[in-house]
Amino acid sequence: MAKKTTRKTRAKKTAKSQAARLRWPGGRGALRWAGRALAGAVALFALTTLAYTVLNPPTTAYILAESVRYGGIKRSWVDMEDMAPEVPRAVVAAEDANFCLHWGFDMAAIREAIDQGGTRGASTLTQQTVKNVFLWQGRSWPRKALEALMTPAVELVWTKRRTLEIYLNVAEFGKGVFGIEAAAQHYFGVSAKELSGARAALLPAALPKPKERNPPRPSGFLRKRARQIAEGAATIDADGRAACFQG
Repeated sequence: MAKKTTRKTRAKKTAKSQAARLRWPGGRGALRWAGRALAGAVALFALTTLAYTVLNPPTTAYILAESVRYGGIKRSWVDMEDMAPEVPRAVVAAEDANFCLHWGFDMAAIREAIDQGGTRGASTLTQQTVKNVFLWQGRSWPRKALEALMTPAVELVWTKRRTLEIYLNVAEFGKGVFGIEAAAQHYFGVSAKELSGARAALLPAALPKPKERNPPRPSGFLRKRARQIAEGAATIDADGRAACFQG
């Protein structure tokens, strides 16, 4: 009888211990669920990345949030071939002149940013696209860590042209204005196909602070910045640094 009682007692203790591990956040059950959640997130990212090689992202978390904030947004998808050729060149010249040369991270720009004490950004267009499409806005180490992990995958799966095309269609160009087509229509009353070189340079000139700058009525600073971008666009066209996205 004593042996049976001891066995029952042990069985009860074992059952309680297993239940406690499942309830305790540090237990095996919690770790198992965390592992499954991580695997699911990785699988979702992989499937979405593959899908977006041919499908256009319908929206992003930030676009949805701004739509709620403003009661709607302006956005129309436009394929790269339906943009004026000056548009992608101007955006690359403004945001990431070595876009065609790196694998997602511009190490020279990163070193320069470190030398300047981190006062300037060094994010490439690929990193910005990853942030805009898959992550959230704002500066935080968790977001930057995820961005660093996801960027090489996007570089591996998407062509440079596809990355730039998606960026041009999800980037914020003003309050509730997303994508180059909506920006061209909102600010200049023309399509992205009809943008002149000067106007194509003014739009990315406003990108660091799109909610504060007005391309149709540019300040002296914005005009100067646009001229620099136009010159940079001509330079990357001449030296071959635009070859990876130009058809």
